[in-house]
Amino acid sequence: MARSELRPVITLRSTAGTGFAYATRKNRRNDPDRIVLRKFDPVAGRHVEFREAR
Repeated sequence: MARSELRPVITLRSTAGTGFAYATRKNRRNDPDRIVLRKFDPVAGRHVEFREAR
């Protein structure tokens, strides 16, 4: 898959303070701001908000 500036690789960090992170891609045209997703944190053992880290 070709890398482009339109779909950069981002890091989603847990807001639970566990230090767990997901790596994913996002479309800058659809989501120009930092994204927040609710995903599972295996360290915390529950679903928490993950915020885009730069």
